Amino acid sequence: MEPTLRAGDRLLVRRTDRVRAGRIVVVRAPDPPLGDREPAGAELTEEEAAALPVVPAAAPPPGGRLLVKRAVAVPGDPVPRDAVPALREVPDEVVPPGSLVVLGDNPSASWDSREYGFVRPGGCVGVAVRRLRL
Repeated sequence: MEPTLRAGDRLLVRRTDRVRAGRIVVVRAPDPPLGDREPAGAELTEEEAAALPVVPAAAPPPGGRLLVKRAVAVPGDPVPRDAVPALREVPDEVVPPGSLVVLGDNPSASWDSREYGFVRPGGCVGVAVRRLRL
C-alpha cells in the first residue's frame, strides 16, 4: 500500500463488512491463493492480526493471510472491468452483495483483485479508521 502506508505503520481497524469505495480495508486473502504471484507488501503478521480488537461473535475463522488494500468498488457499484483483468469475463454488471473489489496503491507490486477478482462475502475483516506511526 505504499505510498499511503509505510513499513512499520500500524492500523486501527473497525471490524465491519460495511465499506465505502475509497476506504482502506483489511481483507482475508483468497484461500488457496489464486494467480501466480504471492502476496507482498502490506500483509499482517499473526502477531499484528492478534493485536486487532476482537469481538468474539464477529471474529474471522483462523487461518489465511490478512491484506491491507483500498476498496475501489462495493456492492451495487459497476464492475470495474477495465481496471481489473480478473473481472473482465464475469457475468455480473455490478459488484455482488457482500463482495468487494480491492486494489493496492502500488500496482506493480500489489497482489489484489487484479489477480484474484472479487473479495467474497465474509472476506472483509474491517475498515481502517486511523494510521499509527511508531
